[in-house]
Amino acid sequence: MKIAGSKKLKRQMAPLFWGITRKEKRFVVTVRPGSHGKNTSISSAVFLRDMLKIVKTLREAKYAIYNGKVIVDGIIRKSLHHGIGLMDVIELDGLKETYRLVPKNGILLQPIIIDSIEKTKKLVQVKSKTTIKNNKTQVGFHDGRVLIDDTNVSVGDTCVMQIPEQKILDVIKLEKGIQGLITRGVNAGKIGTVDEIKEGTFILPKRVNITLEDRQIEIPASLIMPIGKEKPVIQIR
Repeated sequence: MKIAGSKKLKRQMAPLFWGITRKEKRFVVTVRPGSHGKNTSISSAVFLRDMLKIVKTLREAKYAIYNGKVIVDGIIRKSLHHGIGLMDVIELDGLKETYRLVPKNGILLQPIIIDSIEKTKKLVQVKSKTTIKNNKTQVGFHDGRVLIDDTNVSVGDTCVMQIPEQKILDVIKLEKGIQGLITRGVNAGKIGTVDEIKEGTFILPKRVNITLEDRQIEIPASLIMPIGKEKPVIQIR
């Protein structure tokens, strides 16, 4: 079965956070539509070769991926085009390091090494909540997951999820006083305290006032991920 969409992307059009050089071959392996958006994720092949630099060529990346050496959120991924994105946990068979992708220093996605005991936990943000057949609640998350679950959550909240079982362990509400991580924009990766939440209007989206060190800014609520009351509940730095 043929899957729609191009397998290649011009290097000049690739997101900057991929970290690829611009003057080599014309094309690079792209991200197929899936769990994360194309502009907010990195393909498995590019992650290995250009972000981690643990392989030197696309051929070496193919060998590692096709042989099941790349594990994302506890599941083996054998596609060069699988999109790896915000808060994903990556294990590489044969290596002791475990990685998590987080925003850092204004860059959308950067890998950090985390303790192995944390590889079964992941932060996922609620992006949708709907009532379906038999009055059950369906919750959609930022990484494409969809669960039928009766946990009390609202859009904008963060769930601590056990992976790969997809079990919600805890909920971090988007509320005043919570610690929030900025996920996109020039302040990506910065953590601050939420001071005020302003409900959206017909014209303006829901917005948040957040204090970053010695200054306060107002940004769309969609750019804030709640991460804990006093400090992050899992390792994100």
